[in-house]
Amino acid sequence: MEKIKLGSQGLEVSAQGLGCMGMSALYGPPKPEADMIRLIRHAVDSGVTFLDTSEIYGPFTNEILIGKALKGIREKVQLATKCGAMFTAEGNVIVNGTPAYIRSACEGSLKRLGTDYIDLYYQHRIDSKIPIEVTIGAMKELVEEGKIKYIGLSEASALTIRRAHAVYPITAVQIMWSLWNREVEKEIIPTCRELGIGIVAYSPLGMGFLTSGPNIVNNLDANDLRKITPKFLGSNLDHNAQMFMRLEEMAKRKGCSPGQMALAWVHHQGKDVSPIPGTTKIENFNNNRAAALIKLTQEEMEELDAISGEGAVKGDRYPEGFMKFNWEITETPPLSSWKPEA
Repeated sequence: MEKIKLGSQGLEVSAQGLGCMGMSALYGPPKPEADMIRLIRHAVDSGVTFLDTSEIYGPFTNEILIGKALKGIREKVQLATKCGAMFTAEGNVIVNGTPAYIRSACEGSLKRLGTDYIDLYYQHRIDSKIPIEVTIGAMKELVEEGKIKYIGLSEASALTIRRAHAVYPITAVQIMWSLWNREVEKEIIPTCRELGIGIVAYSPLGMGFLTSGPNIVNNLDANDLRKITPKFLGSNLDHNAQMFMRLEEMAKRKGCSPGQMALAWVHHQGKDVSPIPGTTKIENFNNNRAAALIKLTQEEMEELDAISGEGAVKGDRYPEGFMKFNWEITETPPLSSWKPEA
């Protein structure tokens, strides 16, 4: 697996990473620990060394799983985790960007992951109550203490990215980017490239839709997040199936699977992009890894752009309760409004 420079501060990662969330959370019940450890180690042996997790996945259980999987091989991987999104006792998601929380969250992640440092530490969601300068200032202190190496943002607007980058260089922005999530191309991608910030594409397979198409809904567990995600529901699903049919036809001509075609499209977006498809099966991992080797022609790229253009996909990418925490909505107050914590 090829290595790429992610951002302009020195972080080098595998050109394709591994999203680990689904092993423990949100896509049905947790998967067998021994199987997931085997998968993670297989990924690392295969050269996919950029691993992505978060404290909220579980919560906490995904970090614990990865910590177990990395015993004895920590130095072989680039480990990314996140803070800033958390569950309340009632099961609701809240966002916290206060310095005290950022520090305590980092300490917790270090312990669960069984490591002395985190390669890339993201603010998972932006706190609309706390100036971004305050949160990044707290993360900067963690860099200076050697607890994290690089700072990232996830689901941040172009304005938030600029404000954060002015405080301390942002190495990577993690965004939902795929053939059926292209809104970020208008402002966020250009802003990252202007500032020399790497791009980490999560859900590059459209939460599995670009692999399985509309039939995916027939095999979802009752507590799977996709069961309540608008793109997978009713007339939206029927509409989106038309795009998948065109993708499937293209893949057939190319001699690959639809998912591989979709993932290859992300890889062709540039050497500053690392997609992090998630899976819980070694066979699917191998198929995803192979997509990095697929070469698309200019004509094929243009056709893929055409079938995924404006109006090709309908429905919000998250349920309503989740959407309020994403880049389309969240901005933070000015620094001048901040009163330091007592």
